[in-house]
Amino acid sequence: MANASGYFSPSIPSLRKRNNPPCIGICQSGFTSAEGISKRVFCCSSSTIEGAEASPSGTRVPRLISKGCKLVGCGSAVPSLKVSNDDLANLVDTSDEWISSRTGIRNRHVLAGNETMTALAVTAAQKALQMAEVDPDDVDLVLMCTSTPEDLFGSAPQVQKALGCKNNPLAYDITAACSGFLLGLVSAACYIRGGGFSNVLVIGADALTRYVNWTDRGTCILFGDAAGAVLVQVLLLLYILESSWSRWYVKGLGGSLDSNDMWVIITQLPANRVEIGYGPMASFELRCRTACNSEEDGLFGFDMHSDGDGQKNLNAPLCENEVDHALGSNGSVLGFPPGPSSFSCIEMKGNEVFRFAVRCVPQAIESALEKAGLTGSDIDWLLLHQANQRILDAVATRLEVPPERVISNLANYGNTSAASIPLALDEAVRGGKVKPGDTIATAGFGAGLTWGSAIVRWG
Repeated sequence: MANASGYFSPSIPSLRKRNNPPCIGICQSGFTSAEGISKRVFCCSSSTIEGAEASPSGTRVPRLISKGCKLVGCGSAVPSLKVSNDDLANLVDTSDEWISSRTGIRNRHVLAGNETMTALAVTAAQKALQMAEVDPDDVDLVLMCTSTPEDLFGSAPQVQKALGCKNNPLAYDITAACSGFLLGLVSAACYIRGGGFSNVLVIGADALTRYVNWTDRGTCILFGDAAGAVLVQVLLLLYILESSWSRWYVKGLGGSLDSNDMWVIITQLPANRVEIGYGPMASFELRCRTACNSEEDGLFGFDMHSDGDGQKNLNAPLCENEVDHALGSNGSVLGFPPGPSSFSCIEMKGNEVFRFAVRCVPQAIESALEKAGLTGSDIDWLLLHQANQRILDAVATRLEVPPERVISNLANYGNTSAASIPLALDEAVRGGKVKPGDTIATAGFGAGLTWGSAIVRWG
């Protein structure tokens, strides 16, 4: 068994007067002058901006360092074809009552005709960027969380191309089944915190209906196709340690601050450019906070695990070709070269998966809450992978979360694998249910077996 967990603890520097500010490194900078006001222009190719050259009064210019992230945009897309339980009753021995009472599902959307999973992912990503008011050229990284890529080598680069990201940001696939989006979300936060990235696009998209046995009523009733996306953005914090003048400003970032305001959060970097202005006789020092606190950051804590022993309960293995391994007269192995490979349909032991989910998911959420220094009462919403309504109800009961605080759209879409969490989040945000500042306990679980939880704040 493997596991990963983490939390991000706040650390705020003390306010103390410094007569001799320390020297700070410089990166991609320049001076301009206008109307007696000196301006420092920082061009940010990443989320770390540093300044060191002295102002006209001899003090050092501020340094900005990213230490947090925010979830600032979301989007989703589903195929046009909607398949109801009654439609499935024409294929297998089932009924609307039988399916809905056991799963909570009434409809699902299925790719058909010329529709592709990649196109769904692009649409979801575009909506997320539009909500966040971020241009595709400002995207630093695309994480495509999917177990059903439309190319053996991954679909992420094709999504990046379709979005029109001219700066060729890194784009790659993450395969972790129904836990994939959660893994992508945590990965995005790590890239921002430690890798200097500003805008990371996390996409969950799957088309599991392509791997369903449509004669097996135990599995064909469960799955649907969809895509969802979230833009995770850097959260920059400035800390004012000393100021001897009445006003300073950050141009292009929403106005100015009085010198007695101790800190300001910067969440968007327009065109990756920041201007900090000061008067010719100004004497001040800005210092970065070393971390965000729980009221500012977008990811408080997480807890993730995998257990390969559970693969026997949920899988879609590679189909084996019939190969005669007998040796020929010349000593060669018959059956070479091998034929084309393909994956079998999804095979699942539903009862075992149910027991696994209701046992492990609450433990992961409780662990993530503990690492974040939060309790269940701090949660505004519980957002689980939309696999089965019985699982959602059982987990909520164990965590003592009332039904009205559980986000569920399972009835309309079924199990959409890695897309289910961002799809449900997007609907809840656009529907006005989830509001900026809300704390969400989210958890994914599925094939691998993999499972985990992340405690996040929206907006």
